[in-house]
Amino acid sequence: MLENKKNNLLDSGLYVVSTPIGNLSDITFRALEVLKQSDYVLCEDTRHSLKLLNFYKIKKKLVSFHKFNETKNCQGIFDDIQSGKIISLISDAGTPLISDPGEVLVRLAREQKIKVIPIPGASAVTAAVSVSGFSSKFFFFGFLSKQNNERLKELEFLSKVNSSIVLYLPARDLKKNLKEFQVHFNKREIFIAREITKLHECYITGDINEILKNLEPNDLKGEITLVIRDKSEDFKDTNSIDLTYEIKLLLNKMSSKDIAEYLAEKFKMSKKIIYQSILELNK
Repeated sequence: MLENKKNNLLDSGLYVVSTPIGNLSDITFRALEVLKQSDYVLCEDTRHSLKLLNFYKIKKKLVSFHKFNETKNCQGIFDDIQSGKIISLISDAGTPLISDPGEVLVRLAREQKIKVIPIPGASAVTAAVSVSGFSSKFFFFGFLSKQNNERLKELEFLSKVNSSIVLYLPARDLKKNLKEFQVHFNKREIFIAREITKLHECYITGDINEILKNLEPNDLKGEITLVIRDKSEDFKDTNSIDLTYEIKLLLNKMSSKDIAEYLAEKFKMSKKIIYQSILELNK
């Protein structure tokens, strides 16, 4: 039993609370209630988290918790929980532990039989995948290494992954990273989600070469979640396939959606390419 339903009080424990990734309205009622009942809140940046708490008029002590002090602070946190306190862990944005501090804390808490309760909510990973149009079977990698040799090894590994791939990128590195992607993902379609839920959010889909040609200065600002299409849906060389002929054979027999799905499976092509060809023929 995670909560005392009779008086709506929480059990003591560590609550891993998801917060908005941009728009402050993207938070659950339950998350707000947990924050209100917490004895204190662990966070990456107290100044950043204070804006969220102030927005919802929640007055709670914020305790800085990051990768540099995570290990040494764990036992004190566990002592507080065992004495009956309710402690929340939040990140600067989204669901904690997704490329954020907290992994050590949660692992040690589990080892010491401390109750750890997730309070689910916003996540840039699932938000990007949900609107990418790519396979929902995905591999989340997080941030690439800043070390050139290590990063190239990571890309070599990722090129063999047989699912959609989700990465976090600083927008300032986008151009450099896309040029590196050309080596391993040149035939793959990519989806770029920048500043998700924020004022200047934008979404770009296309092959790497096309996107590199059309990058605008604003595309190199902010935070990016990037999705690489599943290997099985690589762009194919359509020169050897008479796609128009294939589509015309089916136009009066199947819906456009069914044609796209059928030919995508038959020729192992992107459904998007086929659907665009159908639209051209129907003009």
